[in-house]
Amino acid sequence: MSNALPASAVSKTVAGLLLRPVAPDDLGAITGIYGHHVRTGTASFEAEAPDRAEMARRCEALTLQGYPYLVAEKDGALLGYAYVSAYRPRAAYRDTVENSIYLRPDATGQGLGSRLLAALIEACEHLRYRQMIAVIGGQTNLPSIHLHLRHGFRHVGVLRAVGYKHGQWLDTVLLQRSLGFGDTAPPTSTACSAPR
Repeated sequence: MSNALPASAVSKTVAGLLLRPVAPDDLGAITGIYGHHVRTGTASFEAEAPDRAEMARRCEALTLQGYPYLVAEKDGALLGYAYVSAYRPRAAYRDTVENSIYLRPDATGQGLGSRLLAALIEACEHLRYRQMIAVIGGQTNLPSIHLHLRHGFRHVGVLRAVGYKHGQWLDTVLLQRSLGFGDTAPPTSTACSAPR
């Protein structure tokens, strides 16, 4: 797996927490974390938790395209992970990414999501992306909404009742953050190459 990250975002330790690019050995823990969120929450609208092989396929597809995919580890235990992917597949969207962050249930409320999101933003600015989108499952997912607002995202809309999971209709909350020059200048030729 390759990961196009700035040197400052590779293997960075802050307060005993190691942020680093994903590695193949992380996929078991990643599968477990994501599976928990699929089964119990609304952060993902997936209905069935994918197995390790499928999570490996998804991770490899992103990292081979150069998208940042980070994990957070403490004392050898993987506590969470975060990555960006294409916001939409058409070429006009190539400078916009969508972020995803998932934490182990016992690792919430410790600033871990904030550190992962800050590292993703830094990596995406280094790669000259211009916009980052967060698509948050459910208006009641206040920790995720507030996390993004603290990192400079702004609320841009709500898609009402677009998903049905756990016996309820769910909205998605859309937040957006400019990266680097944002929309104040055309994209650079290096930022326009797709995939990166």
